[in-house]
Amino acid sequence: MMTNPILEANLQADSNVPLYFQLVSIIKRYVSAGILAPGDLLPSEAELCANLGISRSTVRQAIGALEDEGLVVRKQGRGTFVAEPKMRRRNENVYSFTSEITAMGLTPSSTLIEFEIITPPQDIMKMFSISSEKLFYRFTRIRRVDGAPLMLETSFYPQYIYPNLTRELAETNSIYSLLYDVGIVPASAVDSYEAVRLTHEEAILLGCKTGSAGFFHQRQTMSENGEIFELTQSLIRGDRTKLEVVLHKNGVSFSRTVNK
Repeated sequence: MMTNPILEANLQADSNVPLYFQLVSIIKRYVSAGILAPGDLLPSEAELCANLGISRSTVRQAIGALEDEGLVVRKQGRGTFVAEPKMRRRNENVYSFTSEITAMGLTPSSTLIEFEIITPPQDIMKMFSISSEKLFYRFTRIRRVDGAPLMLETSFYPQYIYPNLTRELAETNSIYSLLYDVGIVPASAVDSYEAVRLTHEEAILLGCKTGSAGFFHQRQTMSENGEIFELTQSLIRGDRTKLEVVLHKNGVSFSRTVNK
């Protein structure tokens, strides 16, 4: 009987990357590479703990993160299985670029092009309901799908929520995973979209023509205690993105799909 490849993974205990996130990344990589296929059974908690030298809480945190992204499914009394791929992701859950794109069967990647600590202008401070001057992280990433630029994303975070954030950490970790480790869990978000035309500089970064149609997307994300901890402002290529709003008797649902 073949050993499940996950049980042969090498986790780095001395890394700045949390152990649970290392395990999440390994499982995602195996799924993307086809080493793990939809319907494959993942090792049990006991097997993962014994073979990888990690705690049950680490395993549960990793499996929970994968389940939240729709990449695995737990079946009572049977175990945890690789989920069937979904062609689109509904935005009832708090947004994650990586999970959204992965759920479409595409490959996400990002390049950090700016990272700085600033005192933001008053309009940004007001969006966080902060009256006194505080330092913020501001960083900009080019988000890619299957290697092609899709989105120019600028994010703001108050420095006090994660005082030791560095450019290296931001380049090598999910920001949400870092915040999760200090008890900040995204619970809700407010989105807005506006149709725009891309400037020459924006078009160069996004690999399209000057004046191309796009979307300006703004998101304010709140933690479980109602505190706004993130503001993200993005420019999205209009030629690769479709927005869909579905009205039904129980409310409204929204989805965003990406053209290959």
